[in-house]
Amino acid sequence: MFQKDFVWGVASSAYQIEGRDENDNRGETVWDVFAKAGRVYEGQNADVACDHIHRYREDFALMQELGITSYRFSINWARILPEGTGAVNEKGIELYRDMILEMKKRGITPYLTMFHWEFPQKLYEKGGWLNEESIEWFGNYAKVVAENFSDIVEYFITMNEPQCFVGFGYLKGAHAPGDQLGPAKVFQIAHNALKAHGRAVQMLRKYAKRPIKVGYAPTCGVACPYTESKEDIEAARTAYFSCSQPAENWAWTVAWFSDPVFLGHYPEDGLKKYAEYLPEFTKEDMELIHQPLDFMGQNIYTGYLIRQGEDGNPQFVERPADFPMTVTNWPVAPESLYWGVKFLYERYHLPIFITENGVSCRDTIAGDGGVHDPDRVEFLDQYLSSLQKAVDEGIDVAGYFLWTFMDNFEWAKGYSERFGIVYVDYPTQRRIPKDSAYWYKEICQSNGAKLSCNDKQKE
Repeated sequence: MFQKDFVWGVASSAYQIEGRDENDNRGETVWDVFAKAGRVYEGQNADVACDHIHRYREDFALMQELGITSYRFSINWARILPEGTGAVNEKGIELYRDMILEMKKRGITPYLTMFHWEFPQKLYEKGGWLNEESIEWFGNYAKVVAENFSDIVEYFITMNEPQCFVGFGYLKGAHAPGDQLGPAKVFQIAHNALKAHGRAVQMLRKYAKRPIKVGYAPTCGVACPYTESKEDIEAARTAYFSCSQPAENWAWTVAWFSDPVFLGHYPEDGLKKYAEYLPEFTKEDMELIHQPLDFMGQNIYTGYLIRQGEDGNPQFVERPADFPMTVTNWPVAPESLYWGVKFLYERYHLPIFITENGVSCRDTIAGDGGVHDPDRVEFLDQYLSSLQKAVDEGIDVAGYFLWTFMDNFEWAKGYSERFGIVYVDYPTQRRIPKDSAYWYKEICQSNGAKLSCNDKQKE
């Protein structure tokens, strides 16, 4: 069973839910420009999204009603610092402070993520992450965050999913800013972003008004063993942390974005494989990246199967053609939560938060006015049961944040995907808790006892 202090929560990001106000003084982000260029599904944008900046009080009241006691959210860098550096937008500070105080009034513990892809457009025009000044830009932002929120927030996360904002944003061009810069420049971007993470940790701790806890939230699909033989388990572990992707898709790695942060060095196989594209890594760089952290986050949605091949090396195993898939065409792989946290804890030895996990479904309002999503309930039950297995084996899993509380702007997919346990009727902004919201309430309040794996009557 989960420990008594296990954290149950939900997650979101600023850009995906907040919306805009003509008087909010927020600066433009790369996503604003990306959407204006028509690069989001059906030309959609996040100008309104869930209108959370006007409706957060009712949203937090609904969270409280649904038994949510922890909330991982992000703040928008460009709402705090409209040009990325320089003058602070006091309206942004006031808004976020009021949000946080409203959460706490409702018994909801805030987990603040500094960067969930809301990169200021003004800084992008100065070179963005490719400019080494970005390290101090982000450090200065962290200083402002610590000075204004550390008195009411204890938990901070520097960055969310660098694999995505680096790989999709600068290598593939599928996300904002939509660039395709080639491996050499993107490796430099990644290195600068990791140094910026380290600088942010330093500044958060230096300017915090009380002791705080700081973490980091990368992602990646999990290598799961095809069988539980020692050979397949070792092959999966090796594959999970290997730099096996070709240079044109190199960003989808666990070790490249986690080893420097948690171990202080880049993975050896990656240094060899990508040598022709790499910038110089100095001892000072690695010391900056390798700041002491209190916990690690990991976003896990799916996994892939690995077995030991006849040559002794990891071998990818194709799934059957009729294997269950989500709406986003990701395999339903509940075992990924078990093997993911097991492998991560063995390698990095820090308490782990699952900072995102969830599923997009084809949700609609039924004739009775409700939103019935048994497929999401089944998905979450299987995944959380797998997570409990890891906890039962002694893996230090500190908490779980479901993605996401309410349907929102899903980046380049616009409003075509619904990950929420609360349905948002976008034309009216009406919130309708789905069946999964009430199910998750029971899971949270029972500390997982209501999971099917704990049902003694189940055959």
